[in-house]
Amino acid sequence: MRIDLITLFPDFFTTPLQSGLLGKALAKNIAAVNLVNPRDFATDKHRRVDDEPYGGGVGMVMKPEPIFAAVESLPRLEPREVIYLTPQGERMTQPLFRHLAANYQQIVMICGHYEGVDERVMHLVTREVSLGDFVLTGGEIPALTLINGVVRLLPGTVGKAESLVAESFEAGLLDYPHYTRPAQFRDWKVPDVLLSGNHREIARWRYQQQLDRTRSRRPDLLESETQIPD
Repeated sequence: MRIDLITLFPDFFTTPLQSGLLGKALAKNIAAVNLVNPRDFATDKHRRVDDEPYGGGVGMVMKPEPIFAAVESLPRLEPREVIYLTPQGERMTQPLFRHLAANYQQIVMICGHYEGVDERVMHLVTREVSLGDFVLTGGEIPALTLINGVVRLLPGTVGKAESLVAESFEAGLLDYPHYTRPAQFRDWKVPDVLLSGNHREIARWRYQQQLDRTRSRRPDLLESETQIPD
């Protein structure tokens, strides 16, 4: 998969893209991330990428010309999704990550700043995505989250593919609690069932824990059906 990031701050991604499983996946060419600064496509002597909004108001708006030029400079792989990171978009979810990982060869992400981008940039965009119901200084943090969530689902990123199955949101439930050595730490013991060796009882206990946790922490997951995004 090819991932292109249109960002005014490419240095923001340097360390995260070299770290952990994500860094290893990129080193193995499971995915490739290309950073593009729209300022490189500005045509005036000051290399401006923003301007005052028509109609007045506070803040600045990112100009359309550098963004269009940046996106149009990219090679095109099909199928391709062009994503604008914005609080107005659909929320990031595990089903969205699965959909993107399974269906696209190229993902282009546009990271907005200031008051956002000129509305005409939406003619480039095929999907708007939000990290949540809050406002950040720019689209870089949401973009990094989306990269991490999608790349970890690509074959070869995670050593044991089955570990992607039994985790939060994959079955519409939160994950069950995990324990490791020592069997007792201070006053807390590992549940006896996990030490029993009875795999059927362990599976039953884990599933019950998933149900209990989801009911108490995210009952909305039990009330809604998981749907694959368009």
